[in-house]
Amino acid sequence: MRFTLGDTPLDLELSHLVIAGWTGRDRDAIQHHIEELAEIGVSPPSATPLFYRVSAALLTTASEIQVVGNASSGEVEPLIVQHGERRWLGLGSDHTDRALEAHSVAMSKQVCAKPCATELWAWEDLSDRLEEIRLESWIEEDGAWLPYQQGTLAAILPLADLIEGASLSLLAGEGAVAMMCGTFGAMGGVRPAARFRMAMTDPGTGRQISHEYVTTALPEVA
Repeated sequence: MRFTLGDTPLDLELSHLVIAGWTGRDRDAIQHHIEELAEIGVSPPSATPLFYRVSAALLTTASEIQVVGNASSGEVEPLIVQHGERRWLGLGSDHTDRALEAHSVAMSKQVCAKPCATELWAWEDLSDRLEEIRLESWIEEDGAWLPYQQGTLAAILPLADLIEGASLSLLAGEGAVAMMCGTFGAMGGVRPAARFRMAMTDPGTGRQISHEYVTTALPEVA
């Protein structure tokens, strides 16, 4: 994959992709997310957090992805990318098949591409203020963009804890690894949308990373 650090290209061949789930720091917020997913038939997790392993090839910077049917949706998440001792922070969407999620969360994570922004930020530039980083997402409904998610990394378990829990540094010794680190509740409830827009802002510098993608639905053939 080709990422960028400002104007500098960064080419990495990913060996592993981890999806961290149920990572909210506020137990009430986790329970709220569990309940909103239960409304669409998703069973509660066996433990929190959980670290799902999916194909590294799912991570993409494309502006269009294909899915089967009309029951998938995106989730804005911080993205950690690491290669050896070098680490970066990026922006991604854990796009998930909600129909399949009702049967198996792990399988639902595997069947959808995971769009991410091309730009990464150097970890050492942010390590002293990670919890101030703000994430937002929007979905398009009836031709209008509506706020869908928002929050800061302070709402998610410390990224250092997630890195340790996923053994990310160990995996990074085998090649580049990426991990999506969890999300926030959806305003108005989790629901599918064909267009998804997301942004990550560093209030300390005013920098922002953004990405937008469209989902093309393939027919469900029985």
